[in-house]
Amino acid sequence: MVLLLFAAMVVAAPLLSPADPKTQHLGEGLLGPSRLHPFGQDRLGRDILSRLLYGGRVSLMVSLISVGISLVLGTAAGSISAYVGGWTDELLMRIVDVFMAFPGILLAIALAALLGPSLQNVIVALCAMGWVAYARISRGQILILREMQYVQAAECMGAGFGRILFHHLLPNARAPLIVEGTVGMAGAILAEAALSFLGLGVQAPTPSWGSMLSEGRSYLLIAPHLTLFPGMVLALVALSWNFLGDGLRDLLDVREGTIRSDPFSS
Repeated sequence: MVLLLFAAMVVAAPLLSPADPKTQHLGEGLLGPSRLHPFGQDRLGRDILSRLLYGGRVSLMVSLISVGISLVLGTAAGSISAYVGGWTDELLMRIVDVFMAFPGILLAIALAALLGPSLQNVIVALCAMGWVAYARISRGQILILREMQYVQAAECMGAGFGRILFHHLLPNARAPLIVEGTVGMAGAILAEAALSFLGLGVQAPTPSWGSMLSEGRSYLLIAPHLTLFPGMVLALVALSWNFLGDGLRDLLDVREGTIRSDPFSS
């Protein structure tokens, strides 16, 4: 419910925003919540609620794109690695091991710093950080599924790799990947906020939750609303994605395995 409300508010940001998020009123800097500005104003007099709504657009777009690309790349790499095996499996898994040797957020920070601060480079950094988890999950699932009788029957009937992968393997491996992608949304939102907080993400005057927290940390004692509202929204959205992932994990019963029965047994 929280995520649906968040998505609706982000989409309707132009209608819900009390003011333009980039319009400055220097004489009203650091003013607290009021009737015209429910969440107060920042040091340049910009409306915080408006900037939160438009910053949510950035966070949602970055997380959706980065998780989507990571899911596709990781699933493709893991599936090919598990099904083909041999030196292909060894090569792809050693590449995965190299990426996993670095803490994810540090790798993202290094890439963002190397490529330069921009929205596109944030997405590249998050994709480089996130695809390995999907690769390992999909590989583990495909290694189990390829030994199933219905997959071996399809191979004996002359089905090609593409048909086996898309009609028999991936449909049965989708549950843990969906759960990982849902939880990954929370991680991507937090990582984007962290990069923007460090000045490596979205650049001014485009609003971002991370940059809003960074700007407000110098005024914690005299204007706590600058960090209070962005921090609460960021935490609430991230927790909601995590709760959704936990719910899907229980619903899909991933811990007990994604394979209920052999589809050719009945």
